[in-house]
Amino acid sequence: MRIRLIVVTTAALLAAALVAAFLFIPSLWPAIRSMAPSGPGWEAVNSAVPTGKAVRLEARLKGLSATPPADGVRITAMRLDMAPDGMAAMTGPVRVLPPPAPGIVAFETDLSMAGRWALSLSADVAGETRPVRGTVIFRATAGMAPPEAKSGRRIVYYRNPMGAPDVSKTPKKDSMGMDYIAVYEDEVSGPPGTVRIAPEKVQRAGVRTDLVTRRALARTVRAYGVIAQDERRQAVLTAKFDGFIEELLVPLTGTAVAPGQPLARIWVESREILQKQSDYAAALRGGRPADLERAAANLRQFDIPEAAFETLRRSGEPVRSLTLNAVTGGTVLERPALNGMRFTSGMTLFRIADLSVVWVMARVAERDLAAVAVGQTVRVMPNGAAGAPITGRVGFVYPELDAATRTGMVRVELANPRGLLRIGQYADVEIETGGGQPSVIAVPDSAVIDSGARRVAFVVRGDGLFEARQLTLGRRGDGFVEVLAGLAEGERIVVTGNFLIDAESNLRAAIGGLGAPQ
Repeated sequence: MRIRLIVVTTAALLAAALVAAFLFIPSLWPAIRSMAPSGPGWEAVNSAVPTGKAVRLEARLKGLSATPPADGVRITAMRLDMAPDGMAAMTGPVRVLPPPAPGIVAFETDLSMAGRWALSLSADVAGETRPVRGTVIFRATAGMAPPEAKSGRRIVYYRNPMGAPDVSKTPKKDSMGMDYIAVYEDEVSGPPGTVRIAPEKVQRAGVRTDLVTRRALARTVRAYGVIAQDERRQAVLTAKFDGFIEELLVPLTGTAVAPGQPLARIWVESREILQKQSDYAAALRGGRPADLERAAANLRQFDIPEAAFETLRRSGEPVRSLTLNAVTGGTVLERPALNGMRFTSGMTLFRIADLSVVWVMARVAERDLAAVAVGQTVRVMPNGAAGAPITGRVGFVYPELDAATRTGMVRVELANPRGLLRIGQYADVEIETGGGQPSVIAVPDSAVIDSGARRVAFVVRGDGLFEARQLTLGRRGDGFVEVLAGLAEGERIVVTGNFLIDAESNLRAAIGGLGAPQ
């Protein structure tokens, strides 16, 4: 019984000692801190911050003999933990912002929970031989308004984070639980139709600007085409009298022939041709030049070759066997003539085409026809062909329009020296339009926000001020659009990030001439 009493008494004394220690030790923290060696470190500019997205944290250097310039502090390491509340495993992403003032650094983070958050920092500071390290404690409170910057920025109202036309004079959340975004006085203080954006927001949005310039606006019109023969380089050998094919001197279709090359030897059946040869022989014997010239002209009307005239002058007798020659050079595309075949007047014996130059009959959409003109450069890529496209020129734009396909025909002249292009072959056609036209004011397509009812671009006015400018647009080409009214040459406009600016700073209100809520 005595041993049991001693154990209970000892346990009670230990418990009392522990309680006294916990009550006494916190009162010693100020003394302990005063005994710690002082040196450079960090402290919170405003330790009370709200929860939510894009929360701004600011820390100030302390313990320095002189305040370093704004560019004299370089953050080398940073980490944000939900500590010392026993949740060091919960961390938050931290993004460095431009310093608001000398000796002060700023960050942006997302605080998902209320409580104390520890920001551990390490930075190289101008004038210090060692990195300045320290931990800054921030207390996050749900529903709290974001602290205004020490530079004196005043919050005018809060806008819907999803861009909806809804504003509030006090902090609130939307239907999805997202905090409304603060709109500062310096962001709305500008002429009508303008909006002012903080530099850090512009940097986050990835905004890129460019000057408005003049340029020759070219556009590539794409179409499909079919390779065809040049109508001016075709010839047909047609019989002008009756006879028989004695021998084909060019027996195969596809054979290349030269001008004047013999094609076939024929036997004359026509009595008319035999009589005209007799008249020529009689004129030779009569010796009258006029009669001889008239008889020779009658024979030449029937394409009697010169070799037959030589035979008539030597023998004085009509020639029954004649040789037909090619009128033009090229490729034999058709050869209806056969050995031993009887032919009559008007029958086609050979069809020859010069394929060193071919046409591409391109079908161009109705909306693109106005931009196509004779002489423009064309790139043609035949189906199945390898290598670079073949360059040609627009030779003619046909005046008719196909009512079924709403396309117009464009004729392209194309050199074919090696004969690789085949008649009837499909090809992709690209016509370079706009050549030789005067330069116009043009901006990139990405610079224009087209709502369907209006086209707007944002002009940079300086000091974070952007002006919404309504445009009248013209032709388009190669990623640019002509500006007929709304912009002047030399103005600087936003070419990328304009939609993000719209979401970040409620530019829809600026476009519509809306101001802060009354």
